[in-house]
Amino acid sequence: MIWKWLLRAALAVTALGVLYLAVTALQVWQASRQDQARPVQAIVVLGAALYNGVPSPDLRARLNHALDLWSRKLSDVIVVTGGKQPGDRFTEATAGADYLAAKGVPQADILREVSGRNSWQSLESTAGFLIARHRTTVLLVSDPYHDKRISLMADELGLKPYVSPTRTSPLGTETKLVNYAKETGEVAVGRIIGFRRLVDLDTRVFG
Repeated sequence: MIWKWLLRAALAVTALGVLYLAVTALQVWQASRQDQARPVQAIVVLGAALYNGVPSPDLRARLNHALDLWSRKLSDVIVVTGGKQPGDRFTEATAGADYLAAKGVPQADILREVSGRNSWQSLESTAGFLIARHRTTVLLVSDPYHDKRISLMADELGLKPYVSPTRTSPLGTETKLVNYAKETGEVAVGRIIGFRRLVDLDTRVFG
């Protein structure tokens, strides 16, 4: 009798887990379809890969979108984020700042976050100096699949986030599907244990 009860309990827990993942996947997809562009206190660009100091096509797509938002006067500040990844000679933030400056954005309008090695670290560092400047309402710029997680992380860090994803990212369909699946898993776990703990756990497990 006890085994039947345990089996039913296990099936119920499994069903709830599958339902939770399905709802989270839907939320990640819905967030990717939104563009919440509006006047804010800072536009924050999440970093991406470099090629010897030159922004990758994915990073350029994000920077170009941020440039458009700035040109529309939705904020007087653009924050570029990202430190050095292994093998890089330049930080993602430096490459992003140089790219924007070459497009006509004054250096005074660009703030750099140069220490982050992942989205959480970049947003944590960014939140620290933006809050100190009394700039808490932000417009987050990244790829669409990223929007739900970075919005939740920014909220956890004390910012008031909105999202405005680039629609010109060159990522292929297969890569996008993998990224959506990864984001679903991370959002599902992060909402339960907190994104700070999730990043700490990921660092301990994968280095």
